[in-house]
Formats: sequence, C-alpha cells, structure tokens
Amino acid sequence: MAALKPVISSVGCYVPPDVLTNSDLEKMVQTNNEWIIDRTGISERHIAAPGVATSDLATCAAKAALTSRGIDASELDAILVCTVTPDMMFPSTACLVQHNLGAPKAWGFDLVAACSGFVYGLVTGASFVASGMHRKVLVIGADTMSRIIDYQDRATCILFGDGAGAMLIEPGPNGSNDDVESLGFVDFVGEIDGSGAPFLNMPAGGSRMPASAETVENKLHYVHQEGAQVFKYAVLKMHEVCSALLERNGLSISDLDLLVPHQANRRIISATAERLGLPMEKVMMNIGKYGNTTAGTIPLATRDALSEGRLKKGDLVMFAAVGAGYTVGASLWRWAF
Repeated sequence: MAALKPVISSVGCYVPPDVLTNSDLEKMVQTNNEWIIDRTGISERHIAAPGVATSDLATCAAKAALTSRGIDASELDAILVCTVTPDMMFPSTACLVQHNLGAPKAWGFDLVAACSGFVYGLVTGASFVASGMHRKVLVIGADTMSRIIDYQDRATCILFGDGAGAMLIEPGPNGSNDDVESLGFVDFVGEIDGSGAPFLNMPAGGSRMPASAETVENKLHYVHQEGAQVFKYAVLKMHEVCSALLERNGLSISDLDLLVPHQANRRIISATAERLGLPMEKVMMNIGKYGNTTAGTIPLATRDALSEGRLKKGDLVMFAAVGAGYTVGASLWRWAF
C-alpha cells in the first residue's frame, strides 16, 4: 500500500487563567522586570491553580482542537501526550486524557523528550498516519512546569509557565493537483546526546534517587539547570538541525516561510535566526506572554501564528527544538489549512 501524506488538520490550545507577572516575581525572589525581559524576553506566564494537573490542561487543548476540526473524540485512533510533568508516574497521562475526552477506540501513550517532546510527537503521529495504521492521531504537548519549579531559585522560576497545545494529524486530500499533493509532512531530523543530562534535569523522583525526606529537603524534585551550557548547546544545535533538514530536502533558508522554534529564551531564538540568516519576520516568537511551557510552546506559538496571519495554507513551516537530555529535533511541513 502506498504511503499516505499526513497533514496537520487542526490546532487547539489552552493556558490556565491565572497569570504570574514579572512584577509578581519581584515580590518572591531577588529579580526585577527589566532584568527578566532583557535576559529572557518573558513578561508573564500562566500558572495552573492548585488541584489542576497536566491531564486537565491537555484535555482542554484537545477539546479545542477537536472543536476546531468539527469532529468528535470517538473518531480518534490514537492520543500521544508529550510531557515531563505527568499527573503521576503511572498510569500515563494519555490514559487520563482518553477517559476525559470519551475516546473509546483510541489507544495512546506518553512521550518524554522534554522541550523537544512535541516535535518528536508530531513525527511519531505522522508515521502512524503515513503507514495507514491510523487516520486520526491527536498529538498533545502539555506541561504544568510550576509544579517542579523552585520559586526561590531566580535562575529557573522566571522562565517557566503552564500550558498545553494539540494538533490533529490525518491523511491529506487525494488528487492529482500538485499543490494538494505537496501539502503536509515533508521530513524530520532528530538526535539525542546523553552527555548533556547533568546540565538540565530533575534529579530525584526516579529509580536512581527515589523520593525521601532528604531529597525533598535538598530540593531535588525541582528543575536544575546550568543555563550557560544549555544556551550554547541550544543555539548550536538549533542551527545545525534546521540547516541539515533544509539541505537534505534541496531547500534553502529563503524557501522557508516560517520557523516556529521552541520558546525557551528570546536570546536563543534570536541567535538561531541570525546564524540561519533568517529575518525575524519569518520567526514566530510569543515567549513574552507564556514563558517556557516545555512541550506546549510549539503548538501555542503555531496557534498564535495562525491568528496573526503569519501562517497560511501552502506555507513551508519548520518546527525546531532542543531540550533536556539533550534532545534535538526539527520537523518540516507544508501547511494544509
């Protein structure tokens, strides 16, 4: 059977209503608004209320995507939840979302790749559709980062927020029209480098360092990051992977209509664009409103690009990310709606 061409047919997002501004952080930790904006580009971030978990954010984003597409959850074949902040170690968050949505025929699983999670989820979902195995795969990126952030650590607490986004992947339309046939998934490049594990991680809570009074006291259940090391690696690899993906497909940077990078830091995004020779009007950046929502940043940025008219049918769009692990990935699509 010939491979089917996967397309992204819908986007839906959700952020919790409560907002933590830089002014709020000034009252919590030794920092100030100007310093945060200069270093990160972030003005505010959304924070989930007590009792709200990642599955709740993911469910809201999923419902938004389904509503936008005009289909019922019963039509879903698979649900992939990309997250590093699951509701619990098991069962997987995908199970909880499947139940919340009422999607009786969908199977699914969680995918853990930190900030690269959604890019990895997209290529996984696209592969299911291309193989003919499934016709409707919902890929969700969702994280409640506020639950694993130490709000006395000014190096990390300024960066992260909570949010979720979902994209529906389906087979593209059939037909002999070249424009129709070109829409959808083009290619993906990914890599991992485990030597980067010490530089960005949550040390405790797994099998190597189970939870104990000592791990809690030493704040080992929070995000730990060596910012300078992560910054250098992210800029280097974002440039490398984007360039490699374009070259492999016989494309130049001028062919790209929009880059949607993971929203980790304004400086990383700007430095990557500069190295690529890509003007900022072709780079989507909305980190100022949301902060780093980890797996949620790329769908949130895509939703905003659509609403601002910066992403249109037929545009060549690239999603790219670097995350803890290290994980690296870039995905190229011809936008379908």
